[in-house]
Amino acid sequence: MTIIETHDLTRRFGTFTAVDTLNITVNEGEIFGLLGPNGAGKSTSIKMFTTLLPPTSGEALVAGYSITRQSAAVRRAIGYVPQLLSADGTLTGYENLLIFAKLYDIPSRGREARIQDALDFMGLGEVANQSVRTYSGGMIRRLEIAQSMLHRPRLLFLDEPTVGLDPSARRAVWENVREMCREYQMTILLTTHLMEEADSLCSRIAIMHLGQVAVLGTPDELKQSIGRENATMDDVFIHYAGTGLESGGTYRDASRARRVANRVR
Repeated sequence: MTIIETHDLTRRFGTFTAVDTLNITVNEGEIFGLLGPNGAGKSTSIKMFTTLLPPTSGEALVAGYSITRQSAAVRRAIGYVPQLLSADGTLTGYENLLIFAKLYDIPSRGREARIQDALDFMGLGEVANQSVRTYSGGMIRRLEIAQSMLHRPRLLFLDEPTVGLDPSARRAVWENVREMCREYQMTILLTTHLMEEADSLCSRIAIMHLGQVAVLGTPDELKQSIGRENATMDDVFIHYAGTGLESGGTYRDASRARRVANRVR
């Protein structure tokens, strides 16, 4: 059963086509990776999926709802963890979740239990009443994921979920992501520039290039597709995204990424 289905989804900015007649499906219950160099169309696609940006043409169904005609229903069915820091450092972990619980209209009768469950699930129960300013980067990221899952969305979008984290914190987030799929039958769509992360977490991966999907398949299928013995996902990415691409982004892209990384350390 599909939870995302696109039909020639397109977004233009003036004469520039950021997403060009995108046609993909994401299956319910899978962890789906959307990869590509900066400017490939990943972020624009996610903004359309989450109704933050209307398409120029085409359509997408998210959790069975049209992103153009049923945007409110789409937003109720999804969660979204942006790359930029979203937790409030002046509040405790509990207070951050309480604000989100109210925003999601979680009934007061079950609100405390829902918040506690989310904190415990993410391994933050013992630090719930501490200021988020005292949290490590990995703890902050897990708190942000806890915020996004309070209303038990069917589909969760994770934009660069482990940016700036050290290897041990990164792997802790990976295990939380896997557990969410098992425990809550949640579908997850993530973006990442870490090929090891995509290989470890994703059941299927789409690599975008110039606004279109260059290739889509399981990690093993993609590695086999390039005809190289012992190929890695780095090899796959270079093969399909192109070695001649300027994938480092602009000065603004680099500045933003480093700013985020410094804030979550």
